[in-house]
Amino acid sequence: MGMTVNKELPLPADLKSEEPLTADIIALKQKRDREIRDIFTGASDKFAVIVGPCSADNEDSVCEYVSRLAKLNDSVSDRLVLIPRIYTNKPRTTGAGYKGMLHQPEPDKAPDLLAGIIAIRRMHIRAIKESGLTAADEMLYPENRSYLDDILSYEAIGARSVENQQHRLTASGMDIPVGMKNPTSGDFSVMLNSVTAAQSSHNFIYRGQDVTTDGNPLAHVILRGGVDKYGTCIPNYHYEDLMRLLVQYQKRELNNPAAVIDTNHSNSDKQFKEQLRIVSEVLHSRTYNSELKKLIKGVMIESYIEEGCQPIGSNRVYGKSITDPCLGWEDTRRLILKIAEEA
Repeated sequence: MGMTVNKELPLPADLKSEEPLTADIIALKQKRDREIRDIFTGASDKFAVIVGPCSADNEDSVCEYVSRLAKLNDSVSDRLVLIPRIYTNKPRTTGAGYKGMLHQPEPDKAPDLLAGIIAIRRMHIRAIKESGLTAADEMLYPENRSYLDDILSYEAIGARSVENQQHRLTASGMDIPVGMKNPTSGDFSVMLNSVTAAQSSHNFIYRGQDVTTDGNPLAHVILRGGVDKYGTCIPNYHYEDLMRLLVQYQKRELNNPAAVIDTNHSNSDKQFKEQLRIVSEVLHSRTYNSELKKLIKGVMIESYIEEGCQPIGSNRVYGKSITDPCLGWEDTRRLILKIAEEA
């Protein structure tokens, strides 16, 4: 095979024993998990805001951002549940480019997966300690989630992964909400098939073991827009799209119908400021139609300390994205306060 083994990585149980959770963090996560679960089961009418950098590229700036969210959370917690995006793996369209802190703890240095799995666990734990907020991450590599499965309160499966069998089956064994994005084609049926699979029990091989899952009743959809055969972005957050999704959900016997709207990516054509307008339109659609208000459980927003994005280099701006462009903090703060008033 054209493959070289660089080094053996520790088992998840061994890393967890070296970087353990305190009793306080375990209790906090249980509380947060219940609060988030209640949104997706309909037991709570709070609105989820999954918000943060496109990629978590620097521990200090990410933890500062999450601490800012925590202070804001104090004033909106009666209406919203803020879930920080701490995304440590990044899918790349062509396979080239920065793949996240899991691969490169230092973005301008060579990949180091051993240092990466340690770095992402430490960063997530630090963020919880300093903010009191548990976070979301993307499940890019199903077997790698075992290094964080005791930490995360929400996971997303991306547009390029949602048709993958291992992602679907792994999602069926989670006990937290998992959002299945529509594929890059925008196809709703593929996305809903993924939810069906994730909500079902399965028997398969996971990390060298024969496992059976219970099925995850909290699996739901994330609308992130799509692209046509010419590469033109086609948004799917408009009222007509949401009604189409509602009808398709009604045709299927799925637990806890729910949707989160990703306001960036192909919905905004990566015009990050458009997220402000898109959120407003989604909130208006929920207000206009009571059935959509029950279905649309939250929004996903890409945001960091400084707005925009920058190339990886020696003079990087602290708290500015090195992948997709993000809203800056002041726009984010105002937007979250607006959501709290209108959701």
